[in-house]
Amino acid sequence: MKKSTVTAVREDIRNIAIIAHVDHGKTTLVDRMLQQGGAYAAHETVGERVMDSNVLERERGITILAKNTAVRYQPGPGVDSGIRINIVDTPGHADFSGEVERVLTMVDGVLLVVDAVDGPMPQTRFVLRKALELSLQPIVVINKIDRTEARPVEVVNEVFDLFVDLNATDEQLDFPVVYASAKTGVAKLDPNGEGRDLRPLFETIVSRIPAPPGDDGAPLQMQITTLEYDPYVGRIGLGRIARGIIRVNQPVARVGADGRVQMGKVTKLYGFEGLKRLEAMEARAGDIVAVAGFEEIEIGETLTDPGHPEPMAPLSIGEPTISMSFLVNDSPLVGREGKLVTSRNLRERLFRELRSNVALRVEETANTDAFLVSGRGELHLAILIETMRREGYELAVSRPEVIYKMAEGERLEPMEHLYLDVQEPYVGVVMEALGPRRAELKNLVNEGNGWVHLAFEIPARGLFGYRNEFLTSTKGTGVINHTYAGYQPYKGEMPGRNRGVLIALEAGESVMYALHHVQERGTLFIGAGEPVYEGMIIGENARPGDLIVNPCKKKHLTNIRSSTAEDALVLVPPRRLSLEQAIEFIADDELVEVTPKSIRLRKRYLSGDERKRHR
Repeated sequence: MKKSTVTAVREDIRNIAIIAHVDHGKTTLVDRMLQQGGAYAAHETVGERVMDSNVLERERGITILAKNTAVRYQPGPGVDSGIRINIVDTPGHADFSGEVERVLTMVDGVLLVVDAVDGPMPQTRFVLRKALELSLQPIVVINKIDRTEARPVEVVNEVFDLFVDLNATDEQLDFPVVYASAKTGVAKLDPNGEGRDLRPLFETIVSRIPAPPGDDGAPLQMQITTLEYDPYVGRIGLGRIARGIIRVNQPVARVGADGRVQMGKVTKLYGFEGLKRLEAMEARAGDIVAVAGFEEIEIGETLTDPGHPEPMAPLSIGEPTISMSFLVNDSPLVGREGKLVTSRNLRERLFRELRSNVALRVEETANTDAFLVSGRGELHLAILIETMRREGYELAVSRPEVIYKMAEGERLEPMEHLYLDVQEPYVGVVMEALGPRRAELKNLVNEGNGWVHLAFEIPARGLFGYRNEFLTSTKGTGVINHTYAGYQPYKGEMPGRNRGVLIALEAGESVMYALHHVQERGTLFIGAGEPVYEGMIIGENARPGDLIVNPCKKKHLTNIRSSTAEDALVLVPPRRLSLEQAIEFIADDELVEVTPKSIRLRKRYLSGDERKRHR
């Protein structure tokens, strides 16, 4: 997508996105930029990872939602003096590509943050490719140069090779490099030089990132890229003004993706300054602003001058590759922990999510209690499920399935680039496990320090359940990453889970005496004193095939004394599955029951007779 050439530009603004692989210091760098850019008053407490405002983001240490902030470089005595640098914090995981693809249209350049030890990683690749396709100007920040094992020169060469591999233009290949330590708030242009603050980084941004077009005299045009909701002012649309001026109480035409024009009026206008959203009376071309007053506004729509209702090019959002069924929870324990349990509650919540999560698809099925939800990956859908359970929802979800396509009579399936870093002794067992999953080895590099880097191409369905298997086979030392690789011809059948499950025979409360004998049959998922019901999965069988057991069986009382009767029973600690682990574990005839307090596994049909009938 080429940007229109406009002579007038806003020299007082720079719009940048900051991108990086998980844990390369992106959010910490934004913290230091805010501190040195005057975002905090003298009396304010400076927080850590302030841009990760979402609870799930702080727990997982990843960025899920794109967010906006702004700092000022060279502030003078006036409030609006200096150059305002609008910063968009982007997710680094390909499963949240819907966020990335939208927000990159608001900026003119990107800060690529790369760890000085790890170098460019797989998730860096995805976001960078999107930025280069949009002809954005890159600045490379080699972070964590204060680490003793840092290798900044080699990492710069690796970054250059990555740019070449992604078909960067000659102009993009001439990227400036800034060496930084986000933890200490220092940046420098020479890795061996002295640094005091982030001034070299700010100066590089101002000098190398193009100023945004600023044609104030042209008719208004602004595309909505993000939606928020405020209980007082209603729906808020966020985007960058491409041209013209927008003011409070100004009549504005809203042009939908279908070309339909609807009139409205701006009731509130907000700009960004540090971590604050400030009310404004007007904003000009080049500004990133939030607008209220349009209750039905959608992502991708354009706000225009009523006399010139010209829509901007529609946003390009990748299609979903994974689908899951979200069902009303019908287990015997329904309603004990959550308040929102009906199909109406579930439907309302899923369709509300569609307003802001543009990479998501929701379809109603013939079964009114089930919805087919499609997204960009397991993590994308798992975050939605986790968010819903924390809001008080109860639901059941099925095993993920890939979305196939047909082209010229041939079935196509989504593929993934799989990158593994393993110690040498585990290479054989890893490759042996990936063979049946239809993985194709593309590259193998022995790094000479006991570690081996493996690159595979594998069907997306081949990754279901593999992460846990990989971590087990490498004793928790391996590193796994994967990125979307497009659609390819169907690779054939692949085996499913090679072990069965332990299924509860009856409803009741689990008893230590019964579990002590059941644990000999496999690995337990529950402990003593927990509620169970018929058809609930309480563990993994040590052998293929399912096994029905009774975890509620109590010891019969007799008047016969035994020398071993009083021996203490010992239970192996149960294996507690996280939401992602549970979703990966289940088979096609099983569901994950999700409530605000519990994650349980169960058979789709709880009764043994029903399971036989549907088998």
